[in-house]
Amino acid sequence: MSRIGRLPVELPSGVTVSVSDDNLVDVKGPKGQLAQKIHKDMSIVVDGNTILVERPSNSKPHKSLHGLSRSLISNMVDGVTKGFEKTLEVNGVGYRAQKQGKKLVLTVGYSHPVEIPEEGGVEFDVPAPNRIIVKGIDKQKVGAMAAKVRGVREPEPYKGKGIKYDYERIIRKEGKAGK
Repeated sequence: MSRIGRLPVELPSGVTVSVSDDNLVDVKGPKGQLAQKIHKDMSIVVDGNTILVERPSNSKPHKSLHGLSRSLISNMVDGVTKGFEKTLEVNGVGYRAQKQGKKLVLTVGYSHPVEIPEEGGVEFDVPAPNRIIVKGIDKQKVGAMAAKVRGVREPEPYKGKGIKYDYERIIRKEGKAGK
């Protein structure tokens, strides 16, 4: 049995879940609404305030889908209750971030500022010029947007300049050796 797949997903108060015939799981909560289509072989059982995901057989593909399906549903429930966020740090002399309306404006050493618009229910928060917080209810979209922001200027190993996740550790390299 999948260690993750067999665990029930607990529903907090204020969260409602509906499953349609084609395994479309719809989760509504205080922060919003998310929908995800789960593989047709998995059976999703809503029992009171818990959700169970069951698989039809012990074949390798079904074992893989079991844990995945449960994790996707759990992430949707967490998203509509707590939400997700990723924090990025901007390092470098003259490098900074600012929010202008619904856009994130990055000044990171290019000849022009880079503008990234908010999209898909993902918001930016800039509490300091060297700190960016990417927030949203969909874990996949938050992660993708954070990766997009980081990709504007990835951290380099010699001086450590660039945009990195707050938990990321940059392995520094030694510069060119002189005589």
